[in-house]
Amino acid sequence: MASVEKHQKELIAISDQIWALAETAFEENQSSKLLADYAEKQGFKVERGVAGMPTAFVASYGSGKPVISVLGEFDALPGISQKAQPTKAALTEGGAGHGCGHNLFGAGSLGAAIAVKELIESGKIKGTVKFFGTPSEEKYFGKIWMVREGLWDGVDANISWHPSASTKADVQSSLALVDFKVEFFGQAAHASADPWNGRSASDALELYTTGINYYREHVKPTVRMHYHIQDGGQVVNVVPDYSRLWMRVRDTKRSGMMPVYERVKKMAEGAAIMANVDYKISLISGIYEVLVNREGGKLMQQNLELLGPITYTDEEIAFGKKIQEVTKKEQVGMDSAINPLEETKEHPGGGSTDVGDVSWNVPNINLGVTTAPKDTPWHSWAVVACGGMSIGHKGMLYASKAMAMTMTDLYEDPKALEKVKAEYKERKGDEVYEAIVPEGPPPIPSDSKK
Repeated sequence: MASVEKHQKELIAISDQIWALAETAFEENQSSKLLADYAEKQGFKVERGVAGMPTAFVASYGSGKPVISVLGEFDALPGISQKAQPTKAALTEGGAGHGCGHNLFGAGSLGAAIAVKELIESGKIKGTVKFFGTPSEEKYFGKIWMVREGLWDGVDANISWHPSASTKADVQSSLALVDFKVEFFGQAAHASADPWNGRSASDALELYTTGINYYREHVKPTVRMHYHIQDGGQVVNVVPDYSRLWMRVRDTKRSGMMPVYERVKKMAEGAAIMANVDYKISLISGIYEVLVNREGGKLMQQNLELLGPITYTDEEIAFGKKIQEVTKKEQVGMDSAINPLEETKEHPGGGSTDVGDVSWNVPNINLGVTTAPKDTPWHSWAVVACGGMSIGHKGMLYASKAMAMTMTDLYEDPKALEKVKAEYKERKGDEVYEAIVPEGPPPIPSDSKK
């Protein structure tokens, strides 16, 4: 705790700089450098540009076992730029914003790693600590390529957190996801003079989305399917010869997701046949559901109870209530209560994260910490606003402390670490992890290779 407080001004400054930069997937050049440079300044050995990604890095300190790692994300979301105020107003018109709080995520996790590093340096604990700077969680899921590269080989346990509207040891899973692109190729023609000479790629796209929407009635409630039409034709008087759709399929289990994925791929072929066009399916990436670790959750829960809830000033509570008013939520302010450890649900709702892929390769302990008011719409301007002011800062520093305390428990208590590892092995069972990525390097935009 003392270490986090000692470094809090620098951690807040780094978080605020990343918040203002708001760099998106694989474009996080300055954000990554801020974190890597500060880790290096604190005595970590930093390896940059790992796993073929210029903004991915690993910062390590210490030697021998146990090896405990912590994750840090730092990418923003496009189109939700926002000032640090409780009413909607873009900081940069049309710009990106940290609507998932990753500016806090990266800096907070680094704070925990530094606290552990200082304990190793002083001789109070023995082992190795690693901070993984992980890019592009919001779009391409950069951790998959880091896992594929074997970067967690030899790591005994991993810690992760995420900004949230509540504070708790997270013992719920996430949704497995597969991300792919569907393209249709037809024949252009004049839409009025000779449409019979055309083969419409747009027709195929519409037939495909119609099929997807009819299919929704016949999938299990745990399945999610959603798409974004990226190109449906350019002008009204031309039969389009090209169309493109970005598609995602999710389920609470990878085993449930894959059959749905196979079915919707066949539906693309059917749409192409009906429209008499050609088609192409390109895998972008896919991620596993999080493999829960309750033994780690118990350790985290104990430390949350030791720390107690975050306290807020009248001004911070008013800020939160104003956001709730503007987003039409009940004006109840902040929720940082420490509730009992939840039961793990077999089929949780929510989103997806590439932390899942890490969790199938090393025992993973998750934490959520309040950084925005209760019921705040996530991936929105409201989360961006809180991430650039004291509500977000308090949550970030709290997360640093909780993670550092839990990591220290694993260094100091070999039996606790063995319980975490034993549960991981039991839950994983005979499942053989297979990364859901196409062959070749990560899809780095050409102008990002700096």
